[in-house]
Formats: sequence, structure tokens, C-alpha cells
Amino acid sequence: MTMSAQFLYRLLADFVLWIHFLFVLFVVFGGLFAVKWHRIVWLHLLAAVWGAMIEFSGWICPLTPLENWLRQEGGAAGYRADFVARYLLPVLYPEGLTRKVQIALGIFVIVINLVIYSWVLRREKYK
Repeated sequence: MTMSAQFLYRLLADFVLWIHFLFVLFVVFGGLFAVKWHRIVWLHLLAAVWGAMIEFSGWICPLTPLENWLRQEGGAAGYRADFVARYLLPVLYPEGLTRKVQIALGIFVIVINLVIYSWVLRREKYK
């Protein structure tokens, strides 16, 4: 495989990682978009249910194997020590991730979104 092909695979792997990270942020805090864009509520609720379901069930998000495959195809044995590897990977793939931690994360997603939507609904009620 040429160096340019390896570079492309690594670039795509980083892109998938960024999409994954942004999706996680949307799952947790996407309800805040409902303040301005009411139509996004249904999309966010689906994302939040998916995120909680992944955590409660112990499943692996499909983006994870895709990213790993792209990295392997790019010739990376492990993650490079750049911004993506240093700051994003530990957030998405923390060491010591256990079933209890996954369940706690699922509960966190539900609670934070209940708080956000309660605030949004109260705000709309008093407009």
C-alpha cells in the first residue's frame, strides 16, 4: 500500500473519530438545540435513545469497528500521539470501562436530557 493510501485511511479514521465524538456530544447535550430549533427534538430523542441503549446493552457503536478498521488499513498499530489520540480517544474509549460505568453513562444521558427538556418545556410555557 502506498503512503498516500495509508494517509487517506488514517485521515478517514480521524474523521470517523470526530463524527463519533460530535455524535456523543449531541446525544448528551443536543436537547439544548431544541431551544432554537424545535424540529431537531425528534432527531435528538432518537440519538439519545440510541446512545442510552448502547450503554445499557453493552453493545459497541458501529463507528468504533469502522474507525479501527480504517486505522488498521492505514497501517497504524495504535493511535498516534496527536490531538485526536491524546484528547478525543480517552473520552470515547476510556480505560477501565466496565458494565457499571456503562450503565452509569446511560443513566447520565437520560438524566441530563430530562433536565434539559424540562428546562426547554418550562421556558416555552412562560414565553
